[in-house]
Amino acid sequence: VQLQASGGGLVQPGGSLRLPCVASGSTFNIDIMGWYRQAPGEQREVVAQINSDGSTLYAESVKGRFTISRDNAKNTVYLQMNSLSPEDTAVYYCKGSAWQSRWFAYWGQGTLVTVSS
Repeated sequence: VQLQASGGGLVQPGGSLRLPCVASGSTFNIDIMGWYRQAPGEQREVVAQINSDGSTLYAESVKGRFTISRDNAKNTVYLQMNSLSPEDTAVYYCKGSAWQSRWFAYWGQGTLVTVSS
């Protein structure tokens, strides 16, 4: 499985961005898709995830502002980010998790989101 994240960039506070993550390869193995982020000097943290049944989970810090969704026909997961603040500045990574007797994790390369005026 290969994951390609994109869509990062510079955005002003209060602005929006949408990050797509395109999966290729044995995508049918993936049970959970998620978005993580890592700010400078901080540990990587989960932002949102979407399960194969469509259920979603969000970090408290992004609830009501970010939305994770998936387009199965395009093998793509999106992270719609609204009302961005400087605290959202980070490298955003997508992750695919597949259960095959144990969990396998696949990471995309990361895309930088900078929120600044």
